[in-house]
Amino acid sequence: MEKEIIGQGMKPGKSHEDVQWLDLESMARVQLTSEDPSFPIENALSTNPERNEMGWRAAAAGPQTIALVFTVPTHLRRIFVHFIERETERGQEFVLRYSSAKETDREIVRQQWTFSPTGSAQEIEDYSVDLDGVTKLELVIDPDRGRGQSVATLNALRLA
Repeated sequence: MEKEIIGQGMKPGKSHEDVQWLDLESMARVQLTSEDPSFPIENALSTNPERNEMGWRAAAAGPQTIALVFTVPTHLRRIFVHFIERETERGQEFVLRYSSAKETDREIVRQQWTFSPTGSAQEIEDYSVDLDGVTKLELVIDPDRGRGQSVATLNALRLA
């Protein structure tokens, strides 16, 4: 009889801190619909938690798009996004999509979240993906699902 004991000596999946995140500032160009100069996109793309705490903020209310255009087609295995809203109760929707030589604007995920400063003030999404030859990754944030009164924010966007 063959016997195999599983689960012993296996390493758990990599935690957020153990991942080798991509240096987005050196390998991608960023296109934005707007930006508050006090909260630049570099804060959200940094792997430095202190900069992520400041995050990015749009200059105007309503839906916003952040696009990362890669200088070289890139294989993505993980997408991490982190939003924080401590001031206003609001419902947000975001969409992640990518383009490659084979596909254009292919939707990865569409997610809705309701922020409540007295309850759920953070949204953290961590996706395992297998996307080869990505030339562009887009994050579209609708901060109040079509009402046009709230400003979009993003604390962290990390890719591996």
